[in-house]
Amino acid sequence: MNKFSTSVFAAFILSAATTAFAAEVPASLDAKNCKAEYPKASLLNEEQGDVTMSFLVAADGTVVESKVEKSSGFKNLDKAAVKALSACKFKPGTKDGAVAQTWTKVDYSWKL
Repeated sequence: MNKFSTSVFAAFILSAATTAFAAEVPASLDAKNCKAEYPKASLLNEEQGDVTMSFLVAADGTVVESKVEKSSGFKNLDKAAVKALSACKFKPGTKDGAVAQTWTKVDYSWKL
């Protein structure tokens, strides 16, 4: 490949990658309007940590499925975060510009 062909090929790959990423926009959550209640047992035991969760959000903004991706290290905190955020309303994601069911990740921090 000559220098010109390599540049054109690289530009094509970059363009294709950008298009692929633009095709899907994940759902989003307004964390200010959605808070989890600190579990009493966790308060008493002074448990804190960060939990990363994934949510499958329907086109209407409701949660269809949820799972813990990374635990806080405490089951009570993980369960409380999933339960509370699963009840929240999300802004739906899109696929190719149309509202669609999409997966999104949410981090929740428990701090005393």
